[in-house]
Amino acid sequence: MNQDPNNLVSAQPAQLLPTIEASIGVALGDDYYPYGNIWSQYFTQSAVASQYKTIDQYLQVNADFNYAWMHLYQNALINDQLMITNSRGNTALVQYLAIGYVLKAYGLQLATDAFGDIPMNQALQGTANKNPAYDPQATVYDTIFSLLEQGKALMNNSDPHNPGATDLIFQGNMNNWIAFANTLELRAYLRLTQVDAAKAKAGVQALYASNPSFLTTNAQISYTATGGNQNPFYIKEVALGQTVNLAASGTVVNAFVRNNDPRQFAVFDTIPGTVDTVIYLPQGAYASFTNKVCSTPAALVAGNPQDPNSALAPLFLISAAESYFLQAEAVARGWATGSASSLFTQGIQASFGADGIPAAAAAYLNYAPDAQFPAAPADEIKAIITQKYYAMCGSQGFEAWTEWRRTGYPSFFVPSAANGGRTYPLRFLYPQSELTGNLNYPGTVAETTPVWWDK
Repeated sequence: MNQDPNNLVSAQPAQLLPTIEASIGVALGDDYYPYGNIWSQYFTQSAVASQYKTIDQYLQVNADFNYAWMHLYQNALINDQLMITNSRGNTALVQYLAIGYVLKAYGLQLATDAFGDIPMNQALQGTANKNPAYDPQATVYDTIFSLLEQGKALMNNSDPHNPGATDLIFQGNMNNWIAFANTLELRAYLRLTQVDAAKAKAGVQALYASNPSFLTTNAQISYTATGGNQNPFYIKEVALGQTVNLAASGTVVNAFVRNNDPRQFAVFDTIPGTVDTVIYLPQGAYASFTNKVCSTPAALVAGNPQDPNSALAPLFLISAAESYFLQAEAVARGWATGSASSLFTQGIQASFGADGIPAAAAAYLNYAPDAQFPAAPADEIKAIITQKYYAMCGSQGFEAWTEWRRTGYPSFFVPSAANGGRTYPLRFLYPQSELTGNLNYPGTVAETTPVWWDK
């Protein structure tokens, strides 16, 4: 009679895995979503609302990031560590263990790319250590590489003990998980290009020496219209009263227009009465265009709470387009074999496919200035990252902002009109919950301070 069936005292990996993946989805697809998409200048604060003014103003406080930290540490990573612990030594749970290593690497990168140094070696111990010390970002990255290698070594698509439907991302397809791990490892090594090029090169070359597979499909979480199972950003926006808080930013729209890029109509809604035009606000200029009705993020990217189809917008952990662009960069740097130009083209095609307009890619590749692969090697990285930026519009805003911090591309960002003289943000602030709850809190680091790999 003292056993509560609704509150388990222990959890099996089959129960933990979907919880981990859903929590990562909430962190990336809700907590990180407005910051990434506004700071990468896909969206800006709408002139007819006020929810995200402080993001356009570069005016954050520690408490703004409490939920991002909580969803990563208290929901995703702590349960991931529990799944790893509960899976070790059990031959029937090897594939859960393998996925656990890879998801832990993904969660750690998500945390460290946003916050810099983070608790890691002493973290995830529950009440055994309530005050974990912070590890340097370089150490976190070394752990990311180690976790990915451990995970890949265990992955076996023929293992009869398959996670199946408990896996929200690949439904237990371990071949896809291997490709995901390789793609994530390539992303992580390329993150080091400005801070430790020798290590990045050696890591990429070692990865390619293993004859790796990379993602050719989107690594995503799909959502439904059922309450509680909708896209997490859509859920939050509906909870705020179905107010359309975000508008199309002139920064990305003008770039789309320069290239006559039809993807703009996939990621932004047009205004009734206008023809083939996305109505935008200059970044942060909401105060100068009071009550101007602008195009909103389309249902494809979950930005419009008034459109029920936004509830179905998928969450991309890594997209197929990103995978191709990562490979193109590795080849362009001379660290991998292949055709950078061909991979660049495949990245564009994958992006058009994800936006639901695959047939439009062929013409775009012929006429768009930014779709022409440069003849000069020095310009190849710029072209690759710029196209990656277009591909991530609205769906991978945090990664686009992160790549801008790493490379400086695209080169057409503008200061927010609302910034009040404040400098462009380069990291998230440590949350208030760490300041008040962790005796090893390292002190607030200004959001204008670059993270370790941002040189």
